[in-house]
Amino acid sequence: MRVPLSWLKEYVDITLSVPELKERLTLAGLEVTGVEEIGKSWARDKVFVAQVLKVEQHPNADRLVLATVDYGGEKPLRVVTGAPNLYPYVGKDLGDGGPKVAFALVGARLIDGYSEKYREVTLKPSKIRGILSEGMVLSEKELGLSDDHTGIIILPDDAPVGTPLADYLGDTIFEIDLTPNLGRCLSMIGVAREVAALTGTTYRVPESIVPEGALPAATELAKVDIEDPDLCNRYTAMIIRGVETAPSPFWMQQRLRRAGMRPINNIVDITNYVMLEWGQPLHAFDYDKLAARADGGVPHIIVRRARDGERMRTLDGVDRTFTRDDLLITDEKGPIAIAGVMGGEETEIDESTVNILLESASFDPISIRRTSTRLKLPSEASYRFARVVPPELNHRGARRAVSLMAKLASGDVAPGMVDAYPVKQEQPVVEITAAEVNRLLGTSMTTDEVAESLERLEFDIERKGELLRVAAPWYRRDVEIPADVVEEVARIVGYDRIPETLMSDELPPQRRNVQLEGEDMIRDILVGSGMQEIITYPLIGSDTNSKLLAATGGEGFTEPRPDAEYEIPAILPPEASVRLANPLSREHDTMRSTLIPSMLITLAYNLRFADRLAMFEVGRAYWPVDGEKLPREPRLLSLGMIGPVRESWWQEKKVKEADFFALKGVLEALFDRLGIADDVRFEPLSNPVFHPGRAAEVFRGKQRLGVVGEVHPLVREAFDLPSQRVVVAELDLVPLAEAAMHPTELKPISQFPAVKEDLAVVVDADIPAARVAEEIRKGGGRLLQDVRLFDVYTGKPIPPGKVSLAFSLTYQDFSKTLSDKDVAKARRKIIDRLQKRLGAELRG
Repeated sequence: MRVPLSWLKEYVDITLSVPELKERLTLAGLEVTGVEEIGKSWARDKVFVAQVLKVEQHPNADRLVLATVDYGGEKPLRVVTGAPNLYPYVGKDLGDGGPKVAFALVGARLIDGYSEKYREVTLKPSKIRGILSEGMVLSEKELGLSDDHTGIIILPDDAPVGTPLADYLGDTIFEIDLTPNLGRCLSMIGVAREVAALTGTTYRVPESIVPEGALPAATELAKVDIEDPDLCNRYTAMIIRGVETAPSPFWMQQRLRRAGMRPINNIVDITNYVMLEWGQPLHAFDYDKLAARADGGVPHIIVRRARDGERMRTLDGVDRTFTRDDLLITDEKGPIAIAGVMGGEETEIDESTVNILLESASFDPISIRRTSTRLKLPSEASYRFARVVPPELNHRGARRAVSLMAKLASGDVAPGMVDAYPVKQEQPVVEITAAEVNRLLGTSMTTDEVAESLERLEFDIERKGELLRVAAPWYRRDVEIPADVVEEVARIVGYDRIPETLMSDELPPQRRNVQLEGEDMIRDILVGSGMQEIITYPLIGSDTNSKLLAATGGEGFTEPRPDAEYEIPAILPPEASVRLANPLSREHDTMRSTLIPSMLITLAYNLRFADRLAMFEVGRAYWPVDGEKLPREPRLLSLGMIGPVRESWWQEKKVKEADFFALKGVLEALFDRLGIADDVRFEPLSNPVFHPGRAAEVFRGKQRLGVVGEVHPLVREAFDLPSQRVVVAELDLVPLAEAAMHPTELKPISQFPAVKEDLAVVVDADIPAARVAEEIRKGGGRLLQDVRLFDVYTGKPIPPGKVSLAFSLTYQDFSKTLSDKDVAKARRKIIDRLQKRLGAELRG
């Protein structure tokens, strides 16, 4: 929320400096996240309030004029300008003076109004079409107030000529970030109350003098009924006739802009102004349009739940369809507004409006929040209603608005107010003692000090000895229990004044968290392998899992099992997934059952910034369990790669793209560091998520750990990934973390040299290389220390249906140097085993 201090000072005297006030508000819970100082860069001896004395046509340019300006100096100065809003004054007798403007002398630092980029310049004297210009009349852009450069600033008639512009238009704006429980501070008066309480001063509220015209009473001009009082506690309406729609006065436009709102016209601006001033959202209906819908009779406002499928076009020109969860403002012919969110187009205020029905109401915050979110219609009004607008504020906001409309729009106000108030606002009473306050805060305050701090916040205090019966003021709907009152005492006393205390008890003994330690070790290993950790939301769209099955046309979802034991990846249909009851958006309405979609979405997004990505995520999936309210939440590890495997600055061309073997290599390095590499095997996998023939299941013994593979091209397209290989893996994290914490058995290093040789064999093409390597290890016995596949070949002279696999073998003994005979003997055993078990042939 933006709070201009010049506006705030209308309601409270500020005795603190800007830094002191910022700190005091922040410590009281109203966090000031930024301070904007308007006019700080305007030199006090260069930029002034001035008055135009004469406007003449430039003799050498049709679109330029000469303005003679009095800025309070020794003599008026003449400037050349092309401001279109000075054209109407050309050649006219301005009498005692023309419009008041912002004026800069030579030497002033300004923003270049003709540059698309922000650029500061120093104003210099110059001849424009042969005429010397001795200064500049200024637009909002040149002063940094906005990007508007269509005309110069026209100040109010009472602007004092010669005053430094920084004194007249300068201001300090606090950007305050409020938590949801501080909805009462979403207004200038709300912040003024806090400042007054924190500084020990008093605050003022503006007078709401309502000059009632010679009109029928408001109750004779409109009727209001509330059919659902659980969603609308109070609804008031006031009638104003004969208004003149026009631009708002300068002071109101300036305050609205500095508070972050765009001025429109005096009627709309007044409703926004009162909302910012009091915190009461208002809505103005065109009374004549309501009467026309009532066939010329008295408008009948009905507040009710929507009927399923009911429709209305809102002020933004969009046709909206409603459900029973939405609250509508209607008449006997149907909807005219979405309660607390947006009005309807048919009854909106326009240039022809002369009679107004002004709505001021209170709505259920949860209902407003849900409707605003579902319709994607956030607004300043719905933001306030979602944080509770007390019913006792309704009539105060309405009376303030109609008083301004009578003054600024020449309206006549119908006597009285239509007031439907079925659910009266309660005033909760909380009992508390100073001892309870001191126990919770660790302070030593007396009963008088506690009472005094609460009275500064306008709480009503009734004393009964040491007991205080505390009643919250009408604008406080958040005080219900003693802890709420204690919090208010702490805010007023100041959190910085509450003493620090240490625990008097011993800390409990520390216990190891094996799962957490194992996960941290896995993270370290993957980062060391060149991977980068990501953290994504566990929420996905209900159709996201369907994208994983793009290769099957969306068919083939994993059916949930009664024992909730799903295979990885668990691709569940929307109806079987864990769904949110009140999602913020359709893109985040389902809890993910697998981490793969999150990985693919992240890869697609980050490819805009990098050519190569290697990422991993440690996170939870959510698997529903039959008969249980809560899902199972397995911890999973997801990995993803795309782009060149390696880049070197001395190479002109990039290395090959990441493929199945690149990610398999990362997994093998992980398993090796965890000490389980010898137990892990990869077996071919057929899964619609992955490219046929380029995916594998990962097993440790009989336990299935997960999957790894290249993403199917159709799945890749479904996730908006480019036409290059994408490889992903998903593993069960729990057994990996447990393995990380098992003690590693260290083996001695042989002091004798190793013997290396290559072995190439021809086998049937359907025999996995891992099976061949396993048989080689068994045949080599204790002398064979390492087996590595380094070449796979098909084609002539290899027969069809066969494949040549070449392995690098390492032999080593711990007791002696191996002889040629020792190596030859081990080699013969390996070859014999391969021939007998796999029908392998030695390749020459």
